[in-house]
Amino acid sequence: MSFLLNNTGPNLVIMLCIRLLIVFTILPIHEYAHGYAAKKLGDNTALIAGRLTLNPLAHIHPVGSVLLILFGFGWAKPVPVNPRNFKNYKRDMAITAFAGPLSNLICSLIGIFASKVLYNIFARVLLSQAAAVAISYALMALDYFAIINLSLAIFNLLPIRPLDGSNILAYFLPAKANAFLYKYTNYIQIGLFALIYLGILSGPLSWLVSKVYDLFTLLFFWVDLLFGVIFK
Repeated sequence: MSFLLNNTGPNLVIMLCIRLLIVFTILPIHEYAHGYAAKKLGDNTALIAGRLTLNPLAHIHPVGSVLLILFGFGWAKPVPVNPRNFKNYKRDMAITAFAGPLSNLICSLIGIFASKVLYNIFARVLLSQAAAVAISYALMALDYFAIINLSLAIFNLLPIRPLDGSNILAYFLPAKANAFLYKYTNYIQIGLFALIYLGILSGPLSWLVSKVYDLFTLLFFWVDLLFGVIFK
């Protein structure tokens, strides 16, 4: 469900403010999830560095934040992790890496659920004009929140360094394969940036985000049914 407003000047300003608000919530949650998982697995590096916090100032990367606002994906300052503190290097690195995208997927589910509830209120309840406008902006914010979280999760799950997916893939690969990928990391990264710059990845990633968004929306089919019963 996409609930967007007209592209008038005031609406564009509000849209920008919403994106800024999302940047100051999504990135800290993602990085905090990495640090929290690492701590649970025995590594206190993020805690000692002052990164085990939801304070956005501790995590935000200027360039990554701008890209997130403009294009829907970006990055934050990586949370420091010391794998030597893990009991099982490959497994615990994979879990720590997956914690970030997982937090984005959970946030996306929360956003879609809240959007479903608000949309049913908007559609079924007689509201004042001010309340209707407020809910319309809230719906737009939740829509962006869900989509950007999904975009970040899916992008970060790509099995290419320095993305989280590379550490997840490393858990399943033999040592020789990991050594090969590590040796050619710079070339693989150049290839990734080239694909992003040329827009080759944008189509497949957008399609995947759309499909996962639709799947997540279907999980909350019961919200429409519940409101249908309540306001029958």
